[in-house]
Amino acid sequence: MKLDKFDREILRVLQQDATVSMADLSQRVGLSHTPCWRRVKRMEADGIIIGKVTLLNSKKLNLGVSVFIYVTLKNHDGDSLTDFENAVQGIDEIVECHTTSGEKDYLLKVIVESIEEYEYLLKNKLTHLPLVDHLSSTFALKQVKNTTELPIKRQ
Repeated sequence: MKLDKFDREILRVLQQDATVSMADLSQRVGLSHTPCWRRVKRMEADGIIIGKVTLLNSKKLNLGVSVFIYVTLKNHDGDSLTDFENAVQGIDEIVECHTTSGEKDYLLKVIVESIEEYEYLLKNKLTHLPLVDHLSSTFALKQVKNTTELPIKRQ
């Protein structure tokens, strides 16, 4: 789907505040209410807008430890990859899972309350994921940038 300048501006505004009213959104992007509403509905139907969320402050929820884990699997056949990917879905502390190129197969992002909680998770869940050969953990010391906004270019 080709996006014009109005579509891109709608997406920029919604990324910053998904609770914005349609009246405010249409005013901010320079469209009347109905055409703006139609564009939003079209982008939802086309799968460009896939949901609206509430962002939480992890530190205020006592979830201040972020760990990045490189995973290497023993096997790389389709069933092995599928089994691993299905298994990570059931671990709430894993908030992101990416397949990667190069020597490592996956990159996980885990968020927990403490290093002790991560150690428990590592020993009791992560090392028991299907076909795991090697895990390499790196703890984030400080978050320098955090954005959920995609870099939508202006035309």
